[in-house]
Amino acid sequence: MGSWIGRNRKARVTYGFDEIALVPGDVTINPAEVDTTFQIPKKDGSAISLKIPILASAMDGVTDVPFCIEMGRLGGLGVINLEGIQTRYANPGEALKKILQANKEEVTTIIQQIYTEPVKEELITRRVRELKEAGVLAAVSSIPQKAEHYAALAEEAGADLFVVQSTVSTVRHISTQYKSLELAKFCRDLKIPVIIGNAVTYEVTLELMQCGVAGVLIGVGPGAACTSRGVLGLGVPQVTATVDCAAARDYYLKQSGRYVPIITDGGMSKGGDVCKALACGADAVMVGSAFARAEESPGQGFHWGMATPHANLPRGTRIRVGMSGSLNQILFGPATVDDGSQNLVGAITTCMGNVGASSIREFQETEIIIAPSIKTEGKLFQTVQSVGMGTR
Repeated sequence: MGSWIGRNRKARVTYGFDEIALVPGDVTINPAEVDTTFQIPKKDGSAISLKIPILASAMDGVTDVPFCIEMGRLGGLGVINLEGIQTRYANPGEALKKILQANKEEVTTIIQQIYTEPVKEELITRRVRELKEAGVLAAVSSIPQKAEHYAALAEEAGADLFVVQSTVSTVRHISTQYKSLELAKFCRDLKIPVIIGNAVTYEVTLELMQCGVAGVLIGVGPGAACTSRGVLGLGVPQVTATVDCAAARDYYLKQSGRYVPIITDGGMSKGGDVCKALACGADAVMVGSAFARAEESPGQGFHWGMATPHANLPRGTRIRVGMSGSLNQILFGPATVDDGSQNLVGAITTCMGNVGASSIREFQETEIIIAPSIKTEGKLFQTVQSVGMGTR
């Protein structure tokens, strides 16, 4: 596999969402009759079941308690960042206001200053209990270094799911400066399911699954507010990453009899991107910037990466994404814009119907073609006028 890029060095050709297309099926299905259910396995053999295969990213411009309550009410799942503004400030509104009002020259410095406020353990407990009292699932996240301590607090407070998230996640992490997370032991000791990310390769995904995780997040650097690919040069386009990691999931299923879902995380702002991720093998998607445009989002039209506050090497930036509509409208419509950023679930069900897939598992078998002209063919007027598929 791969092509020569110079003497004694080969590189694989990889693909992102704009370079492929899905082929319509021989049989079509009424979109109202397809099943979009997504399940996260639990230790007792049961599962957390979501009506829609969409999670909202644990990013401070996207999720807070009110947002996650609404997301849960609509059938999805929002994740709260336990190292974010929501757990550093009892009343996070003032901190958010400073970020939203900062000019672009000073915003990174202001964000860094705001995140120097220590995380307060009582706020971790409070946020989880606020979600549970509202009758929705409580999902929270942290980086690996803080996972054991924060997971114990969250579990005691009643959390349903814990996400361990870092720029790149591996089972074998080497450090002499701090104790690495023993993932297998962590998953074994915690009573609630653990999702870990982020990964982009077959080998790493397989190793993570062998540790007993309940799901793997796929994607390094594709997020709208993430700058890891520019700062570090790291990343694999999401189509190739998803296909490779889905292959690891399928092999692990044959090896162990246990199905561990993969969740494509980042790089999807339109319904077509979400459909392609699922067709490439994802069981669900995690979305950030599309939800930062919701009226319920704490960022109120602004969005910034989780690594933006890094004290020495920020790998994210604040971007203005604008306000699109309510969360219900972004998920279920009716769409009032023509660019595919609203009615994401409608896009999924319509696409599933057109390829003849009655479930997400069947959707993963869709024929895929390499089609670099798929977004430009015949779209000259849209491109010139910046409407529909001509918008960026």
